[in-house]
Amino acid sequence: MIRSRIAAVAAGLIVLAGCSSEPEVSDNDLLVAHNLDAMQAPEIIDHLDRLSVDDRPADLMASVRVDELLLSDGSAEVSLDLPADRFYLSFAPYVNQTHECYYHSLTTCQGELRNKEIQVTFTDDAGEVVVDEEMTTFDNGFVGLWLPRDLEGTLRVSGEGGTGQLPVSTGDDAPTCLTTLALG
Repeated sequence: MIRSRIAAVAAGLIVLAGCSSEPEVSDNDLLVAHNLDAMQAPEIIDHLDRLSVDDRPADLMASVRVDELLLSDGSAEVSLDLPADRFYLSFAPYVNQTHECYYHSLTTCQGELRNKEIQVTFTDDAGEVVVDEEMTTFDNGFVGLWLPRDLEGTLRVSGEGGTGQLPVSTGDDAPTCLTTLALG
């Protein structure tokens, strides 16, 4: 009698498990669907930020936070840790127009100055030059910098529209998206 009840309960559980309306989606499925499974978080960020505006995946949201990369396609969400000692700052210098942004979206953010040559200098508050490079804005109008964490300093950008600079922090509550750097 007890064996038959156990068998009936087990059979019921098997039937219920088989009637699940949606298959479970794993983190890896999301990464595979977008050809990102062979990459670490910093590589995914670099890859997505450098895509042409026309090649951005319309069904993928990718947000850079201070310590993680969040990926979502509407049915699954993946969180990937970022290096503990590095901070990704994406900035879009502008001349005429900009938008508000706090956490950089790798698939939706659009800056004004696409594919433009600029001079980028980041100097920390101790006066040490951390970055001093000629760079080209990505097709989305942004430039991405991997900076040391917990740093205070000044970002200075020069381009065809002029020169601008802003104070920057790479602390725990700092924005990863900077869109207020006016060149003039």
